[in-house]
Parts: sequence; structure tokens; C-alpha cells
Amino acid sequence: MTTPHLSWTADPTAEQVADVRDLLRAASRADGVEAVGEQVVRALDHRAPDSAASHLLATVDGRVRGYAHLEPAAADEPAFVELAVHPEHRRAGTGSALLEEALTGTARAWAHGDGAPARALAARAGLVSVRELWQMRVDLTAVELPGLPPREDVVLRTYAGADDDDAVLAVNNAAFSWHPEQGGWSGQDIADRRAEPWFDAAGFFLAEDAADRELLGFHWTKVHRPEGGEPALGEVYVVGIAPAAQGRGLGRLLTLAGLRHLRDTGLATVLLYVEGDNAAAVHTYERLGFARFHVDRAWARA
Repeated sequence: MTTPHLSWTADPTAEQVADVRDLLRAASRADGVEAVGEQVVRALDHRAPDSAASHLLATVDGRVRGYAHLEPAAADEPAFVELAVHPEHRRAGTGSALLEEALTGTARAWAHGDGAPARALAARAGLVSVRELWQMRVDLTAVELPGLPPREDVVLRTYAGADDDDAVLAVNNAAFSWHPEQGGWSGQDIADRRAEPWFDAAGFFLAEDAADRELLGFHWTKVHRPEGGEPALGEVYVVGIAPAAQGRGLGRLLTLAGLRHLRDTGLATVLLYVEGDNAAAVHTYERLGFARFHVDRAWARA
């Protein structure tokens, strides 16, 4: 098999983007899990104009057969790398070459699905696991969702448009100040997602204090369209609770409101992502019927 040529670019051509998307789809079908995360896809699609990401392309005969995304370090968080190789061009050293070239310094490499090939690649590179992100799922046809508990202290409503963005941003950035991907959002982050085909204001729930209408928390749901013969999936996309409102049962209330909405739209399965060491959140989701489905793992040099 031809040795691939590696090259960096900050601005891949439309042809290169098409090749990368083709290989990502092929990798996802072969592995049964998305090859890269949402942030990578957004940067690749040029929908994140302020992105400082770099793209490493492994080409064979002019076609991209391997791809690595390098997101630079931000604040106190290290850079991260995600990569994928077309299934027809694996076991030829392409993955190792991409990883060796892209993973420098304290950068971390994300592997989706925690499969044996990713573990083997990490072992060859001398990497150790430093973070787990769980995907949990619930079959809504197999669980009985409780009704929404009456609350005199909370007003539950749906997103009313851009006028809600400042309050949502404040809660999001306070709730996830520790989180490398979710924290530090800007208004553009919300606007970009509002422009996505999957956006539905009816599935974006806000909990306000009944006394002063201050936003206490929110639950943003998402629907993944059917693809490759797979049914549509709902997602608990973001649940954010203001730090001062923790302990009031709002996480369960908002999650339940979103799940009931997704069920009522006809969806059978709902997924979510949660940090593997967030015992409180995992417990909340398990009480609602969620179980661990697979694990995304971050690897770093020892």
C-alpha cells in the first residue's frame, strides 16, 4: 500500500473537505461510532470562523485517506487531537504517522468508542488514559417517565429567541466554567447552533425563578436525523444549572421535561454525554433509566 503524504493546512479546499467527510462517514460506519466530535465537524465545515484549528491530511494519489484535527490549547486546557483513517487504508501505519505528527507537548488525543484499535494505537505511542466521557442512552419505550412535579418556585418555559441568549450564556459559562469544551461560550456559539437544521425552540427548556424571572437553568435537546439505516436519535444536548441554583432539583426537572418532549415527538432512544467521574450527574441519569452505552477516552503522554 502506498505510503501517505502528510501535510498541514489551516484552510482545506472544498475538495479536501469532501474527501475528509467521506472518510469520516466510512470510519463511522465501520466502527459503529462517530469518528470525531461535533467541534471538529464544525471547524471542518468552516462554520466556526474564529477557529484556530489546524488540519493534518494524509493523502494517497491526491485523495485524503487519513485526517487529524488539532485544536490549540485554550486558557488552562491543553490542545487536543482527533483523527480518523479510511477503513480501506488502515493497518498501514497511517494512524500512527498522523498521531506522531499531531500529538506534541501536552496535547491530548481523543478516541471515540474506546475500541481495541484505538487502545492499540495509544499503547504503541506510549499514551495513558487521562479522561473518560461516557455516552449514556435510554430506551423511552422501555421506561415510564414520571410526570413533571408541580413547582411554585419555578417557571418552566421554552426558548423565546435571541433575547434569551445573554441569560443562557451567563448560566452556561458559570455552570461549565471548569469544562474545556462547554465553558467560555460566546453569543456566536449559540447563534451558530440556532442556525443548524436540527435546532428546535420547542425542545429548548428554560427554568426561571418564579419571583424575579431570573434564569436558573436550561435543557437544550437535539435530534439526530436518521442516517445509514439507523433511526433518529434524541439527545440531552446541554443541561446547565446556575451554581447558585444547585440543589433545587432543577437538573432532574429540566432533563425530564426534555425527555418527555423527545418522546412526544416519536423518538424511542435518547443519548447524552457525561464526564465519567461526575458521579452526581451519572446518578441522576441512571434514575431516569439511562445506562452507559460507550466511552470516549482522552489519551496523553505519560
